[in-house]
Amino acid sequence: MATKHDQILTYIETLPVGERISVRSIAKNLGVSEGTAYRAIKDAENTGLVSTIQRVGTIRIERKMKENIEKLTFDEVVSIIEGDVLGGANGLDKVLNKFIIGAMTEQAMLRYITPGSLMIVGNRTEAQKLALENGAAVLITGGFDTEAEIVALANELNMPIIRTSYDTFTVATMINRAMSDQLIKKDIMLVGDIYTAIETTNYLQASDTIKAYRKLAEKTGHSRFPIVNQNLRLLGIITAKDILAKPEAQTIDKIMTKNPRSAKKQMSVASIAHMMIWDGLEVMPVVKDDLTLLGIISRQDVMKAMQLAQRQPQITDTISDQISSSLITLPVEQEKKQATPLFNFGVTPQMVNSVGTVSFGVLSEIIATATQRTMYTQQKKNTVIEQMNLYYFRLIQLESELAIKPKILEIGRRSAKLDVEVYLENVIVAKAIVVCQLMERT
Repeated sequence: MATKHDQILTYIETLPVGERISVRSIAKNLGVSEGTAYRAIKDAENTGLVSTIQRVGTIRIERKMKENIEKLTFDEVVSIIEGDVLGGANGLDKVLNKFIIGAMTEQAMLRYITPGSLMIVGNRTEAQKLALENGAAVLITGGFDTEAEIVALANELNMPIIRTSYDTFTVATMINRAMSDQLIKKDIMLVGDIYTAIETTNYLQASDTIKAYRKLAEKTGHSRFPIVNQNLRLLGIITAKDILAKPEAQTIDKIMTKNPRSAKKQMSVASIAHMMIWDGLEVMPVVKDDLTLLGIISRQDVMKAMQLAQRQPQITDTISDQISSSLITLPVEQEKKQATPLFNFGVTPQMVNSVGTVSFGVLSEIIATATQRTMYTQQKKNTVIEQMNLYYFRLIQLESELAIKPKILEIGRRSAKLDVEVYLENVIVAKAIVVCQLMERT
């Protein structure tokens, strides 16, 4: 039979979105105490069923789906890049391990393709086929279609073939950012990730005796156990020191530590570690909002989890970061300290599109980075790019060495305008007018 707490949550779920609720109305309608109604409403707020708005009250809202990406699947890649699936839909639940940009010959691709990877490529049928045959999914950029035989192969191998209208640089940046977010989230461990569940937790009833405690301690080798009632509601905790000089017939409820510190699944491991060290606790019960026992977490569990987190890579470079690090500022001559700095940039394989020329998105990123560095160096100002008019005169090939020459045209109190020219072998290949907002240096 469902508890009153669960009955209240079920009732709240049946209410229409926008309905106002209160502790008093819930208690009256369902015949429960106001304390029980209050705890259930707080639980509903934690799970996204209701929201409390100042001067309005508590209202029923649409439950939001969890947005965190714990494992980046091909299905989530489709959402990230706003793509559509051309074939291999049965493989969308597979996890993405890495991505490869197909800006090389088919033979050179082979050593980079691994099962579970994603090949980002344009309208190159042979490259798409090669990726699928070697266990990789395919992402076609530029909005190109593919051959019927490629779609049939994707369906046969259950490996997705996806299409997007974005260019290679843009989709690579989107995916790289999502993968980077995953690494950051590894550092944020929750109690729910590491606790020992109720099915494997040893606990005692309040009506049990010290004899039962000793028997359980001898069997498990542990000395600390949570104490619950018949409904698994946490009442206390008992340790070896609590039973010293007590008769075996003594019931546990007389000697247990009542209202012990407890944890919840959504709490961070870092906060629990601090609590355990501060209060000298070896074990903490893990409970629901209504104090129903879910399991336990030990100091040993916490220490292992934190050691594991420290060994995990916590950051990764995005393609934007790689572009920024590849943009080299040339030294300014001593007698020309106020001269506008010049920049060099080398085009690498991951920065070109399917036909081997630099992506429009990459060129925009290069110019934006050069602009921001120029304003910081010359004016000691941080900037936000507001507008960029970019003119691409000639195609820029793979492994080209570019020279970027920014020039400040106008500068005011809040904004600046720059003219940025891009040269290849002393020939201008691109030009941009950039308007940026200025911020004080901090």
